[in-house]
Amino acid sequence: MERIIKDILVESIEVKEAFIREQGAQIAALAEKIASAFTGDRKLLLCGNGGSAADAQHLAAEFVNRFQLERPPLPALALTTDTSVLTSIANDYDFDQVFSKQVAALGAAGDVLLVLTTSGRSKNIVKAVEAARKAGLYTAALLGGDGGEVRRMADLAMVVKSKTTARVQEAHILAGHMLCHLVDYILFQRHLNES
Repeated sequence: MERIIKDILVESIEVKEAFIREQGAQIAALAEKIASAFTGDRKLLLCGNGGSAADAQHLAAEFVNRFQLERPPLPALALTTDTSVLTSIANDYDFDQVFSKQVAALGAAGDVLLVLTTSGRSKNIVKAVEAARKAGLYTAALLGGDGGEVRRMADLAMVVKSKTTARVQEAHILAGHMLCHLVDYILFQRHLNES
């Protein structure tokens, strides 16, 4: 058992280190884009399926409430949380449209859509990115494996090069926490360091 635990730890660290080393500049660029959206009275929309849905909700909460810094709430919304909306769309239309219809209803030009998917192939995520691009949103994706179809569609795609879902999700939440930290820094602390 201890060997299994150590092996998982080593693999997790290696996957996260490689991802951050390769994608650090993209994480910083996305933080700038999100901060710019917030200062322009725009918002961040997030979505994903399964564990990625929980991560989308987690990150939205970090922006709306607070991450580590005491600061005003920031406009972020997880598209995974309204059960009436989700089930009515899935029932009346198709599960593939549960996020795209919300993007069409709630998204506006200048907003940012961040999708989280370990495969990059989920049809409802593909359709969400399509709807966001059509509406003028900036699209970013945290992906896994080879990035799937979403890798080619998103304005900014960050791929965790692992086929193990758990390792991909661990890297995604690390990147998400980095985004929260960087956005707070950009909006509320950077000017202090520049003066």
